[in-house]
Amino acid sequence: MSDTTTSAAAQVSDFRLTPELVEFQQMIRDYCRDHLGAADVVDREPRFPREAVRAAAEKGLLCTTVAKEYGGTDLGNLASCVMLEEINSVCASTGVTISVHNSLVNSLLGKWCTDEQKRRWFPKLVTGEWLGAYCLSEAFSGSDAAALRCEAKRDGDHYVLNGAKLWITTGSEAELFVVFVRTGEDRVKGISAIVAEASLPGVSVGKKERKLGLKGSSTTEIVFEDARVPADCLLGAEGEGFKIALDTLDGGRLGIASQALGIARASVDLIRGHLGQQKDHKGRPNASQPDQWQMADLAADLDAYRLLTWRAAVMRDRGERCGTESAMAKSCTARLANRAARAAVSILGQGGASGATAAERLLRDARITEIYEGATDIQRLVIARGLLA
Repeated sequence: MSDTTTSAAAQVSDFRLTPELVEFQQMIRDYCRDHLGAADVVDREPRFPREAVRAAAEKGLLCTTVAKEYGGTDLGNLASCVMLEEINSVCASTGVTISVHNSLVNSLLGKWCTDEQKRRWFPKLVTGEWLGAYCLSEAFSGSDAAALRCEAKRDGDHYVLNGAKLWITTGSEAELFVVFVRTGEDRVKGISAIVAEASLPGVSVGKKERKLGLKGSSTTEIVFEDARVPADCLLGAEGEGFKIALDTLDGGRLGIASQALGIARASVDLIRGHLGQQKDHKGRPNASQPDQWQMADLAADLDAYRLLTWRAAVMRDRGERCGTESAMAKSCTARLANRAARAAVSILGQGGASGATAAERLLRDARITEIYEGATDIQRLVIARGLLA
């Protein structure tokens, strides 16, 4: 081999997963086969996929972003993305529950908690005894998170919380809430992050949302009425809450990007199966050319956006800033999921629209991927600001 060839080979990135991640991916596929068969039932009834989440906990899937010294597997963000694509390709309600627990709660606590706080909460979170929820959005502060009004006033060795949080994933099932509250007048520096346990007096679950998709995922209001939270439940310092929220959302967007990849992949698989059955009298494939073109475009985008997502995940695992890259991944995959699900419903026809296949559920589940963890237009602003900076 020439020196030129050797040098070129050394510069080529290997886009394959490591043997360990391939083995992990196969374990997740086995989990999906054994525990997610009731996805249609979970959607139709609807009901929280408690059995599936419990099985995920037993397999160590609720602690992929937690260090081993606190009981986690410390597999990181890339492994989490691989896991979440597989799970969401079968049941997005289970997928979003596991995603929020790992990327918005455990990852946040792992980065911002003291050692004492980690040893207090992680034993229950890593085993699934407790599920976590991330409480940022409010009625008047959706995309504009800095406009939040839920307040926390210091009273001796406690904070007294008052206000309500909306659209909280896993709200009615969670035992631990990461709550972003106003502790000062400054629009940004007056925001702090506090952990409130669900069992505290004054903490309650409000209305449960009626949703288009992800019907097995519990989305609720969380209400705080003179809830006294110990001051040692503050994360970081007062005034760091907004920084904590935005940093955590970079990881959360990778979780939703992976959810979108799973939905898109399941849609492409439905289309491929449907077109593969269309044959002429001699048994040769005869699916229409426009349908083949559409499937080809979706499959190509699926591979491209998966690599976009993995790039951001690897950057986050390295401790590098990845706000722009995670926004790119989330924006592209979310739009792809919606496009692929619409195509599946259209190409499968009656079988796609009637509920006879998973296409109709995939279409409903896909819609939210362009809304939560930052709407698509917000992602475009994040990307533009990152490029201009």
